[in-house]
Amino acid sequence: MDLRDQLKNLFPEHDEQDFEMPEEAFKQKEPLVCKFEKKGRAGKPVTIIEGWEGTEEGLKDISKKIKSTLGIGGSEKDGTIIIQGDNRDKIMAILKDLGYKTKRVGG
Repeated sequence: MDLRDQLKNLFPEHDEQDFEMPEEAFKQKEPLVCKFEKKGRAGKPVTIIEGWEGTEEGLKDISKKIKSTLGIGGSEKDGTIIIQGDNRDKIMAILKDLGYKTKRVGG
């Protein structure tokens, strides 16, 4: 029995169209992977966050939160966030505060 059925039992005269069901919150199943990389970027270090399972809008929201909190640039596409510099510890702390599990890869 779902919430809708329970509400019908409690309030039989209530019209179903008067309320909206809350959207289920997105839950990340696997931890986000934070790794450091220099290859193919003219020797410039970047932090890469991989493993996003949600929507592109959610990815952009998280990327924007990280970039604005740290005051640095980056980009996001195809389930990957690329942030300038080696900021794995700071990024992992931000993601932990947002409720995501993270996994550090590399040195």
